[in-house]
Amino acid sequence: MISQVSSKDLIAKAYESGIEFFIQKPINAIEVENVIKKVNEKLEMQTKLNSIKKLFDSNKSNDESNEKNYEDKIISILQKIGILGETGSRDIVKIVMKLVENKQYKNDFTLKEVLKDYGSNTKTVEQRIRRAANVGLINLANLGIEDNLNEVFLEYSNSLYSFEQIKLEMDYIRGRSNKRGKINLKKFIEAICLYVISD
Repeated sequence: MISQVSSKDLIAKAYESGIEFFIQKPINAIEVENVIKKVNEKLEMQTKLNSIKKLFDSNKSNDESNEKNYEDKIISILQKIGILGETGSRDIVKIVMKLVENKQYKNDFTLKEVLKDYGSNTKTVEQRIRRAANVGLINLANLGIEDNLNEVFLEYSNSLYSFEQIKLEMDYIRGRSNKRGKINLKKFIEAICLYVISD
């Protein structure tokens, strides 16, 4: 602001109204030069702050994009093994996302720790996940009986599950055995985590 006003009260009101610099007439060249330098410094500082803010915002967007990508990968795996419609599939997505985000997917977790967020429902959630994973085992076994060179069968029968257990389930389905295949829930969840983080 440039003004001929010399009243301290009016100058104070001008500052209260939001001005940042006040130049009093008659204009002094040194004072104007100093004010211009300060305005320039302030603009440069604001530009730097905006750049830093954009950097953080873009990192946040990348994180959100990674989260979406992880979720898409989990859903794709569950869809391929035929359990996306199972009730426990939502729990699987939630648990795997948590483990991946916390980088806790390499033997650094127990099912009890992972399920503690569910409070008193841990047994119920574990049963839902176990049922969903078991349906996946049965689906893969049936797929292996029909076509043991099927891509999905080859990909997941020895990673999400133990091939020995898939083979037991295949024999059970064929009527060759009374024993059914069993699942290792920790291995199942850990394997999905590893698929999700791999490119």
